[in-house]
Amino acid sequence: MIEAHLPIWLIVVPMMTAPICVLLGSRRAAYVMALLATGATFANAVWMMQKVMQTGTIRYDIGGWEPPYGIEYVVDSLSAFVILFVSAIGLLTLIYAPPSVKKEIPESKHYLFYATFMLCMTGLLGMCVTGDLFNVFVFLEISSLSSYALISLGRTRRAPLAALQYLILGSVGATFILIGIGLLYQMTGTLNMADIAARIDTVHGPRTMVVALAFLTIGLYIKMAVYPLHTWLPNAYTYAPSVVTVFVAATATKVSVYAFLRLIYGIITPEFAFDMLPLDLALRILALVGIFAASLAAIFQDNVKRLLAYSSVAQIGYMLLGISMNSSTGLTAGIVHMFNHAIIKGGLFMVVGCFAYRIGSVQLSDWKGAGRTMPWTAFAWAVGGLGLIGVPLTAGFVSKWLLLTAAMESELWPVAVLMLFSSLLAVIYVWRVLETLYFQEPTGAAKKAVEAPLRMLVPTYLLAGATILFGVWTTYSAGLAANAASMLLGGTP
Repeated sequence: MIEAHLPIWLIVVPMMTAPICVLLGSRRAAYVMALLATGATFANAVWMMQKVMQTGTIRYDIGGWEPPYGIEYVVDSLSAFVILFVSAIGLLTLIYAPPSVKKEIPESKHYLFYATFMLCMTGLLGMCVTGDLFNVFVFLEISSLSSYALISLGRTRRAPLAALQYLILGSVGATFILIGIGLLYQMTGTLNMADIAARIDTVHGPRTMVVALAFLTIGLYIKMAVYPLHTWLPNAYTYAPSVVTVFVAATATKVSVYAFLRLIYGIITPEFAFDMLPLDLALRILALVGIFAASLAAIFQDNVKRLLAYSSVAQIGYMLLGISMNSSTGLTAGIVHMFNHAIIKGGLFMVVGCFAYRIGSVQLSDWKGAGRTMPWTAFAWAVGGLGLIGVPLTAGFVSKWLLLTAAMESELWPVAVLMLFSSLLAVIYVWRVLETLYFQEPTGAAKKAVEAPLRMLVPTYLLAGATILFGVWTTYSAGLAANAASMLLGGTP
């Protein structure tokens, strides 16, 4: 009986934990509740992934009302994959959190942090599991509103300002998405995504379809931080508490990419978006411009959080590049890069949090020689940096190799060449940090620093280890991504 209701428990458990954390009003009690709820959610995600692999798509009708009259939750090979890594990152972030939270968030707000964290996770998981388009918007706003609150918890006065900037641009994106949903509802009279896809006429339909697609695409571009609609992201990642940056950077933009995949392949159809309209060309151009512009910006940053923030904008470009190719290999590359970037960037931001905890700064100029006083933390940066570059035997290599293969299969030779050059830019900004850590004399706080607490190093090394593991053992991550790509292109779930 319980097993049949696990899709709804995926949302209910973190959602109900949030108000309980507030009612408890205690830092320790709130942390224990959040950790237990996140652990249960991750176990649930693992079970659903196994179930989907064995029996196919899981469907759950809320209140017993069948779609399109009721809201349906759908867990297929794509959503199960995203749910799995979002819940895993959430669990590791909470294990890592206490020292960082104590250092960077006022003690009076600790229980509010855990409550808001659970709401953010609720929104992200809800976007992945719901089969109702309006519910996608609702859960998107739950995750966004809680992200604004989490970012504003930073100790500096710039944190609330960064949250406000994110709120303004996020609200613009949400408005565009809501208008697009309204137009689709006007044309079809339903909000169930499968039902919209069945009713919509992508060949002889009205021009309203193009307008709806435009509104939804631009809204999701803002949420994904696609260049040049990325301006909210650098400040949000830079001034948020380190533990917030770890979770948001590893999950939020990836879930928005997931929503974009659902829009193109589950509702509008790639034939309409890529054949009748030149969306694939537009995606390709924006992706390549974003990769180079953001990577160049990253090279000149002294704030390491901002460096990684611009790097994230570039990595979103790689995901869009895979989607734009509209092929099995390209889609597989885009989907697996969502997973690989989550573990790589989550691990790197954990490293930044470790340095911030001991040195008290995220400025590269303050990290001189820290590789000698904090060797384990510095080595974790080296592993994550190699993954970000795409060195063989790391997860990042798998993504870029698949993207390169997809480009050559589609005879997009200029794209393949530009991808290779873009990796050299990543070498530059990763090496700048390594050079500072290992080849300069320790000064100031870095000279007196000691290794980060084990509680922070263990989850950091779990993600660093995953970067190597999924670069060597590609059957699981790339295999799940290939199944999801096959399902999106019309194969079996």
